[in-house]
Amino acid sequence: MLDMPLLLLDLDNTLLPRDAAFRAWAEDFLAENGLPASDLDWLVMLDGSGYVPRSTVLGAAKRRYGIDRSIDSMLEHYRRSINSHIACPDSHASALRAAREEGWTLGIVSNGGTLPQLEKIRLTGLAAMVDGWVISEEARCIKPDPLIFEIAARRCGFRPAGDWTAQTWMVGDYGPSDIAGAEATGLRSVWLHHGRPWAERGYRPTVSAPSLPDAVRLVLGAAERPNAARHFATATASGRKRPPRTRIAVPASRLAPSPTANGLRPPFAQSASFTRAVPLTHLGPVTAPAAQPATTVGASIGASVGTSPAAQPVRPPTLPPVA
Repeated sequence: MLDMPLLLLDLDNTLLPRDAAFRAWAEDFLAENGLPASDLDWLVMLDGSGYVPRSTVLGAAKRRYGIDRSIDSMLEHYRRSINSHIACPDSHASALRAAREEGWTLGIVSNGGTLPQLEKIRLTGLAAMVDGWVISEEARCIKPDPLIFEIAARRCGFRPAGDWTAQTWMVGDYGPSDIAGAEATGLRSVWLHHGRPWAERGYRPTVSAPSLPDAVRLVLGAAERPNAARHFATATASGRKRPPRTRIAVPASRLAPSPTANGLRPPFAQSASFTRAVPLTHLGPVTAPAAQPATTVGASIGASVGTSPAAQPVRPPTLPPVA
């Protein structure tokens, strides 16, 4: 097993701005076919951030505009065109370099088709920035199945046994696959909220952030420098385990998405220990927690990750008492 922590990352709308690429493709599609530019939002709505099947989106467009082409030919054109609009932002590449410099192993865990997802990884230069990747089609399992995270760990040089989950974080934008998968596997997680409130009731991310650089900043700040004294319950050559090190993490119960009255978001609160979300079936009646003073997470990965605002926690939805 590699003697360093592991950071797993989703691909679309996490490492790569997939929705922006679809919007650019839709603009080209309307222009190439002489269709109203005002229909751009209609196509984006149907796309559903990529979670609606492509055949459904293109089939609806074919009927709406009376396009005299087969769905198969439209799909082929889409697959050739969409990835030409995708690029890895410089701020994301800087964040990955910063994590690597701090001693982290990096891996990609993506749902989707093998060929299009692999093409994104290679065309955008991500293949040279990470240690391994797994794509659901070729792995024959899909997030949130813990197996796909275990496969990713193996491909990055880890043995998914013992305390490997204590070494690992997952960053992603989609709760039902990225965050639920991390929770099911026993990983800590960062949810990229992209301005959205957290809507799931049965589980929560460890922390939330508005962007990938902010997410990486939080992960690196959640433990002491791993390249200075890497512990993470990793076995030594003699088989003994290194002692744990104090961590700073933000409990899920402190997550809050809404801005304050002056438009500024409060800094993250700290906790001396990590708090894992508890399944609703194990909870008693839910009561509001007492107010606690907020403090600022001091760790930073420096200017190489960018100067975006501090990552913001998510306020969980109010839960009814559980019988």
